[in-house]
Amino acid sequence: MSPVTPPAKVLVSGANGYIAAWVVRSLLEKGYAVRGTVRSASKGAHLQSLFASHGDKFEVVIVDDITKDGAFDEAVKGVDLVEHTASPFHFKVKQPEELIVPAVHGTVGILESVKKYGTSVKRVVITGSTASVLRPADGPITFSEADWNESAIAEVKEKGSAALPMIIYRASKTLAEKSAWEFYEKHKASVGWDLVVLNPPFVFGPPIHEVRALTELNTSMQDMYDTTVLGKRDAAGLAFGSAWIDVRDLGSAHVLAAEKAAAGGERIIVSAGGFFWQEIVDVANSITPAPLPGLAVGTPGSWKDTPRPITFVTDKADRILGLKYRSLETMVQDSLDEFAAFKNT
Repeated sequence: MSPVTPPAKVLVSGANGYIAAWVVRSLLEKGYAVRGTVRSASKGAHLQSLFASHGDKFEVVIVDDITKDGAFDEAVKGVDLVEHTASPFHFKVKQPEELIVPAVHGTVGILESVKKYGTSVKRVVITGSTASVLRPADGPITFSEADWNESAIAEVKEKGSAALPMIIYRASKTLAEKSAWEFYEKHKASVGWDLVVLNPPFVFGPPIHEVRALTELNTSMQDMYDTTVLGKRDAAGLAFGSAWIDVRDLGSAHVLAAEKAAAGGERIIVSAGGFFWQEIVDVANSITPAPLPGLAVGTPGSWKDTPRPITFVTDKADRILGLKYRSLETMVQDSLDEFAAFKNT
């Protein structure tokens, strides 16, 4: 499929989200026109102010419920590219359906709308997650795009609302991505677009979406703030390790996924590498001058001889996207600067 290039018009779903706002900014800065969906006019006001300098290159449309049949029918008309980011990510879930239904129905629904009304669409890029890739392991393990998190689906099916919120979230992302690929494989011979799914791990970095107080941070950045500034993780929590990507690099990845012809039909893991929470705390304390006083300390250096528990193979992202990653040090410093800016207002 032909790649998409500026000044093409792009639909970004859930445009007021943490990741989506950076996707919108990355696209606008490259010369694309962007139509962003939000659930209400009030949720679009911040974006309209944030991107006012781009004039009519940015517009907001209301999609109040992504689970409704035909929710995106009007929004997909006249666009060349769809970037679907809208999917819930939180751990306050009480029933699996609270995450699974919007994740799956929102994904399949937007693909249905593109199939019916997206006559000019050349590519659909979906924000997936390594939550749909990884699975529990007793020791260090490496994952690639060939892996699927079947265990989360099975656990939620078995335990229902008794399943841990993290497992429910992982099941929602796995089921949503599987549904997307099943839809695409069924219809790819008859549609004029192809599909790309980007699978990032933990996403950190400075937010540009609307955050009116530090208590309103998105889930991953709330974890960053609680750990580095408030010291809410105990020794076991600080020893936890996973993988990460800077939200700004993920925004760039969405643009590259549109522009690289070879990305069509691909599932791509995008990860800057591994981290331990103690490692992030150590980096935070190494910054001079300190952006904030009284940062958590933990047990400095305790992570250094510990193997990374999870490694993601990123050869495909390197080869197809040519994605470059910010350092952990840059991400931590910029995040702390953002936290400090909130405290100083």
